[in-house]
Amino acid sequence: MISDLVTTLLHKRGVTEVDAIERFLKPDFVRDVHDPFLLHDMERAVARVFAAMESKEKIAVYSDFDCDGIPGASVLSDFFAKIGYSNIEIYIPHRDREGYGFHVGAIDELKTRGVSLIITVDVGGAAVESVAHANSLGIDVIICDHHEVTTILPAALAVVNPKLPSTSSGQAAYPFKDLCGAAVAWKLVCALLVEGRKLGLPAFSAIPEGWEKWLLDLVAIATVADLVPLIGENRALAHFGLTVLRKSPRLGIRALCAKTRLRQFEITEDDIAFSFAPRINAASRMDEPEIAFKLLTTKDADEAEACAAHLESLNRKRRGVVAAIVREARSRIKARFSTSEKVIVLGDVEWKPALMGLAANSIMEDRGGVVLMWGRDANGKLKGSARSDGSLSVVELFTKAGDAFEEFGGHHASGGFSVSHDAVHTLQDALVKAAEELNDVRKEVVAPETDADLSLSQVTTVLLKDLSSLAPFGMGNPKPLFRVRNTRITFARQFGKDMNHTEVTLVCPQSRATHRAFQFFRTPMDFTVAPSPGTLVDMLATIEKDSFKGPDRLALRIEDILNPRA
Repeated sequence: MISDLVTTLLHKRGVTEVDAIERFLKPDFVRDVHDPFLLHDMERAVARVFAAMESKEKIAVYSDFDCDGIPGASVLSDFFAKIGYSNIEIYIPHRDREGYGFHVGAIDELKTRGVSLIITVDVGGAAVESVAHANSLGIDVIICDHHEVTTILPAALAVVNPKLPSTSSGQAAYPFKDLCGAAVAWKLVCALLVEGRKLGLPAFSAIPEGWEKWLLDLVAIATVADLVPLIGENRALAHFGLTVLRKSPRLGIRALCAKTRLRQFEITEDDIAFSFAPRINAASRMDEPEIAFKLLTTKDADEAEACAAHLESLNRKRRGVVAAIVREARSRIKARFSTSEKVIVLGDVEWKPALMGLAANSIMEDRGGVVLMWGRDANGKLKGSARSDGSLSVVELFTKAGDAFEEFGGHHASGGFSVSHDAVHTLQDALVKAAEELNDVRKEVVAPETDADLSLSQVTTVLLKDLSSLAPFGMGNPKPLFRVRNTRITFARQFGKDMNHTEVTLVCPQSRATHRAFQFFRTPMDFTVAPSPGTLVDMLATIEKDSFKGPDRLALRIEDILNPRA
């Protein structure tokens, strides 16, 4: 029986028909996960991989360095290990030395190692020149990517991308557009398994039916971390992937759970987003992406423990470096900028470009507007990231001030760029002018829409159980946001090493029900109403298990604190 609240929440998400509600609440693997051969060029990709294996060619898996590319590389690595094909190698570019992309220099290096087939993961979809270079060296390329396609596709042997449209030859577009890169790699594995069994190859016949589902732990990690919409096929992949993750025999996952004090059997999408992904991404941000790959693929318990410990150390170091950059940035902002500035640019040749997105996000949360921060990479290039509070589009701003950059790309709320050593001195002026031309008056940032009003006494384990039927939550399926009405703050504090987290205790004046509420990286002054004991407020919050107080306790994660609504 579906509760009235769950029905209301589904309707707000556009899920209204009986069949759609059934599909949403009860993902079905056979029904919801599409045939991999529906993907563009999949048959060509499969045929080429089998030809390579038959000829014992050296195959390289070339992946991006983030928490999509590395799990995707791990999926392919696990597959080749399972069928006993060892003539492969994994290439993960270094974020600082090489940067994002499918690089000509890397292709040259792989050629010297005897590689004749490259399979990319989460990269390469726009790499026209690099693929042409690989072709000139006699290297075939299979691209497994999910980014928006350009008007000119690389001349790869196969381009496997769910975003490709239907073709003139009659191949229909893939029925779901928003797979992450690791999911595309997993689809390739699924197709290879189908073909191998069809051919009756002993290595494939020995693999139990459904073995590929054990790889969904990696797909779930990437799907959540890469912020693709958790609807349609992604919802099924994340749902079943979390099921696998909770019982995964993967030694690196177990070691990471131990290091982060997570109970593996109850891992959620939040644990991926806030514990797994930051540590996997820390590897590349601190120039050691191979550690994350080893963690996900090792069969050695000691190596798993060592990798988890190293990732934890890298993540702590990353947090410390980012915190120091943010402190320095705040000091410079106070000295150089007024509070009315809509766009600010900060940089330093000692800062690492890989950390600029995290730092820019912290500064943006401090003051709003658009924040650009840059550093110098290992090759001497100035690169950076931008973050926006939504009042101004980053990609529109970049486009308007395009001549100020060497390269740029992005979305509404974030983006990346490179800038010359000369142009960086006038970048602030160029962006301010561009912002004025786009809109001289900052658009009002609209407060988030709530899903329902509650009293604090209605925040119960029964409610949380109802809400859990809508999980996993993420892009396209956000956690329900509630306005908890007329609740009194009895206790408030800041906590953490930098005292930048907020915790309050709430009580319902009528029922005397009480709950803890908190938010990380937000201080009391970051809310519309600063919390103080005795204050009657409305709380905008999501509801979750209170991992700090015990599995049977609930907590509210604060979005904002408001004056009580009449």
